[in-house]
Amino acid sequence: MTSPLASTHADAEALSTSLPEATVAPSPRRRWTRPVLAIVGLAAVAGLAGFGVDGEVASRTVLVAGVCLVLWLTELVPPFVPTLLLLGATPVVLGPLGPEYRLSTVLTWGVDPVLILFLGGFTLEVAAMRHGLDSAVARHVVRLSRGRPRLLLLLVMGGVAFLSMWMSNVAAAAMMLAALRPVLLASPPGAPLRPALLAGVALGANLGGMATPVGSGPNALAVSAASAHAHVTFAGWMAFALPLTVLMLLLGFGLVLLRFRMGDALTLPAQPARTLDASGRRVLAVSAACVVAWLSEPLHGVPAPVVALGATALLFGTGLLKREDLGRLDWSTLLLIAGGLALGKLLEQSGLVAHALDGARLEAWPREARLGALVIVAASLSALMSNTGTAALLMPLALSVEPSASTPILVAMGCSFGIPFAISTPPNAMAAGEGLDTSELLKLGLPLMVAGCLLVSWTGPLVLRLFGLP
Repeated sequence: MTSPLASTHADAEALSTSLPEATVAPSPRRRWTRPVLAIVGLAAVAGLAGFGVDGEVASRTVLVAGVCLVLWLTELVPPFVPTLLLLGATPVVLGPLGPEYRLSTVLTWGVDPVLILFLGGFTLEVAAMRHGLDSAVARHVVRLSRGRPRLLLLLVMGGVAFLSMWMSNVAAAAMMLAALRPVLLASPPGAPLRPALLAGVALGANLGGMATPVGSGPNALAVSAASAHAHVTFAGWMAFALPLTVLMLLLGFGLVLLRFRMGDALTLPAQPARTLDASGRRVLAVSAACVVAWLSEPLHGVPAPVVALGATALLFGTGLLKREDLGRLDWSTLLLIAGGLALGKLLEQSGLVAHALDGARLEAWPREARLGALVIVAASLSALMSNTGTAALLMPLALSVEPSASTPILVAMGCSFGIPFAISTPPNAMAAGEGLDTSELLKLGLPLMVAGCLLVSWTGPLVLRLFGLP
């Protein structure tokens, strides 16, 4: 899962120390550009709050929301800090203007069942890491290729995408890179296999998060925002997102093959066979049962968040997870999602979105053009900034432009396509750290970004209507 959100730049979620060689250190240029961008952004917020809007509520909302957005988008501080600032500053700055901004009310803004759904996903992730399920999947992918480089690339992209559907895309990429390290080290200098596999890991990790509601932070925000218009089930999300994910993975696979001409055969370094112990098999059984229950929600009627709570209780209650594992859950991302929800409520409650759009005459645009523009803006911003922060910024605006269940979902899809640069996502940075030239990421990521945005813009509304999401 792109966790954000895991990016997210989520979302550049912090990795557990158990992840092998997965740290992503910012470049020296990145270290000084963030403070500069933050200073510029804060100055712009101060100017807008002081002179750009009319009314006490609007100006104070711009100040609080603007500061939090600058911190989210520049990633100057850990991603949970703006959430704490938003929840604390809103009652102080806006509380005197009305009871709807008091602390007891503001705290409810960040509460949503989707947080429980993500908690269940993170619990399954920690259990898989603790008992070796994730690394077992990665090793199995390498063995299945049987020395055929094109098949290895396809399996690597599919395997890391599968892991990203259920866990942080950072963790998924780290596990796959660890499994591939003997192959990467054995690859001769200048051989196309190494950059092809590194690019495949990055693309698979980035695209896999689209397929499930727990795959990335923007997905969580989209499920919550769409709930005002229609109920989005776990199975319903996968029904329309999984085919898109598969299609984009195949397109990415084709682009990598065109870019890197790999040989016909390779000799895989011998790796010791490892089998899951009894605890690992029990975690596998719980994970499989949880996924089946999520997908069969329309049949049994138990909401996906309730299933997630049950799986979490079972894993901790049976001793498969210990007390110390509670600290390994990605609370930072949960707080980031809660902050995105609270920010949307603040913008809605204050009327700032309606004020910003007043007189824009966007209603004169064709619906497809409005949605397409939103998708492209989401992808473009996510290519440079946090995809969850981008989603938190755009979804309230998007719903004001086009109030429907499909709007936040399309914005979330657009956020997942912001992948052309080394700084766009942690998996990209990890691949670059392993030696992949950043220009290669641009050559592969930019066509995928453009193709994905066009595909979602042209077909997304029709496909979502077929699934009952107008």
